[in-house]
Amino acid sequence: ILDDPDLKDIDPTVLKHCHAAAATCILEAGKQKADISAISTCLEDCKLDKERIEQFCTEYQKNKDALEILLGSIGRSPLHITDVSWRLEYQIKNNQLHKAYQPSYLVTLNVEKSDSGSHPDVSFSCTMEQLQDLVGKLKDAAKSLERATQM
Repeated sequence: ILDDPDLKDIDPTVLKHCHAAAATCILEAGKQKADISAISTCLEDCKLDKERIEQFCTEYQKNKDALEILLGSIGRSPLHITDVSWRLEYQIKNNQLHKAYQPSYLVTLNVEKSDSGSHPDVSFSCTMEQLQDLVGKLKDAAKSLERATQM
């Protein structure tokens, strides 16, 4: 999208927001199995003109079957965490070559999807405070689950 010569005069941030909004609209329409009249009404509420609504609906209708197949392949079951690994990382210098000495943790969650076997691992970086907050929330969740199973 950003390389399209017709869109070169539009702010890239605005283009990204428009792309995200269109993708969200298409995704929600596919999830809800919305018909053309429901989509048209929604887009009219968003103040789109009739020509654009008709063009959108025509393209949506052409690709509706492929969209439903794609959404069906994603699955509905949540990921199951099978293991976690972490390592401590120190940032010694920043981009301006100033000394930083900022520790952070690189955490990798090994996950699998219950309906399809393996799945790519989930990795993220966090500060010590963020990691402590995560651990605290996990402990709270475990206590809540324990209380719920005792009833």
